[in-house]
Amino acid sequence: MVEYRIDRHSGVATYVQIVQQTKQALRLGVLQAGDKLPTAREVVEATAINPNTVLKAYRELERDGLVEARRGVGTFVRRGLNTTPADSPLRTELDAWAVRAREAALDRDDVAALFTAVLDEHFAAPDPNGRTDLHSRTDRADAPVRPSRTDLHDMHDRHDRHDPNPGDPS
Repeated sequence: MVEYRIDRHSGVATYVQIVQQTKQALRLGVLQAGDKLPTAREVVEATAINPNTVLKAYRELERDGLVEARRGVGTFVRRGLNTTPADSPLRTELDAWAVRAREAALDRDDVAALFTAVLDEHFAAPDPNGRTDLHSRTDRADAPVRPSRTDLHDMHDRHDRHDPNPGDPS
């Protein structure tokens, strides 16, 4: 069963954290079709949040077609998401990249900026209106700040200065 961890200082709405954590559990195969989600009462007891917040998150998951509420029985997973096993080759490559980034003295914000820039280049951002558009988040006031090309070049330069194997393409 999934256990929700709420970060009250993250700036992310609590119900959104529940939705995100549920989707992550679906992607990782922790939750599968037919599994029962914790009841609102169980989540409230574990996290000390308002039960309406849990219900709001579950309704959003239901609108997405991921779960279904069965009156008097609970909320159940209808379908999973594409799963990426923890031992997949892509995860291994990403782990190795993170190790190189740390060795290059990049901090967490630098890594997040680089990763977000690459994601934005290769994956469409979901639009709040259901459209899929690479630029849909750029016109919203709450859109994340994206690093400029100059910022990215500065990070790459800093990486190159700390590269333990200069000239090594790996």
